[in-house]
Amino acid sequence: MGLGTLGLVVGAGVVLAGLGVLALEGQYRRRPGNELELTHGDWRLAVFEPQHYQLVGELELINQTSSLEIMVPELYAETKLLSKGSLADLQWTTAITPQHPDENARPDQYWFAYIVKIGKRTKLRVVIDITGPDLSDLQSAWVKFTYVTYGPEGRIPKHRHVIVPLQFPAVDPNPAWRNKDGAELLPVRTHILTPLDRPVDVVKRYVLPYAQDGDVVTIGETPIAIMQGRMRHPSEVKPGWVAKRICYFFLPTSSLATACGLQTLVDVSGAWRVFGAFVGGRSPAFSAIAAASTSSRGSKLVSWTMSRAHCHPTTSLLS
Repeated sequence: MGLGTLGLVVGAGVVLAGLGVLALEGQYRRRPGNELELTHGDWRLAVFEPQHYQLVGELELINQTSSLEIMVPELYAETKLLSKGSLADLQWTTAITPQHPDENARPDQYWFAYIVKIGKRTKLRVVIDITGPDLSDLQSAWVKFTYVTYGPEGRIPKHRHVIVPLQFPAVDPNPAWRNKDGAELLPVRTHILTPLDRPVDVVKRYVLPYAQDGDVVTIGETPIAIMQGRMRHPSEVKPGWVAKRICYFFLPTSSLATACGLQTLVDVSGAWRVFGAFVGGRSPAFSAIAAASTSSRGSKLVSWTMSRAHCHPTTSLLS
């Protein structure tokens, strides 16, 4: 065998090896990984007394893959109370009880490792007891769940944030309408909106008491994204090459001016599409892509805004 032939053989081997690596990488990227979702659940205030509140939540762990089993070796929750007053005299506990279809819960409430089968789900019950001399200042309970998924993608901690309202703003009998640009504006205060809320129900609860025919109701994009379950905590966003480099070209006030913010756009539209639109300039196409970005910012106490036009319709987004 001559040197030329040997070189061709070696070259062909290198090409085949490279194609094999690319094929393996392509298959890996199409794999779902540890796609196990903890739902926000259904919550109710089981006890509502001046010195004792009890919140009860029913949540589910859902295996969203079609071919993989995922283990949950750990699951725990931390509760933070949001209040208008001091929390010094209050006590609260958080208890989690697994409700697996084929395994009984331990009496000591220890979360033992459990495998969620392909396409299956399991349930858990959360009980939060809050006691103190006066609970009237409490506004919300913020529950941060941490659950560890163990599967083909590795051992990966995940989080779910749930905010449950404990107090709802009352209807103001004397609303303070504001005159601006030929319209009357009324900021309408709500509780902290979360995926547990639906926009239509929020409008009925807070806006209808003030509304008249012809009024215009507006709301910021962030609370809408939150109610739709599209809010992502920055700790769960993994900025890539495109996001880390392009975010510097946006104004500091833009939601895309951080690597995490821009990565949410990349996750929705794709890295190549975002990069191509950026290279092509600030075109309408890039604006359309940016509009598809999901929110990665936290929630505030949200105000809906109503407007009554005297000369022409005027809308305002307050959040």
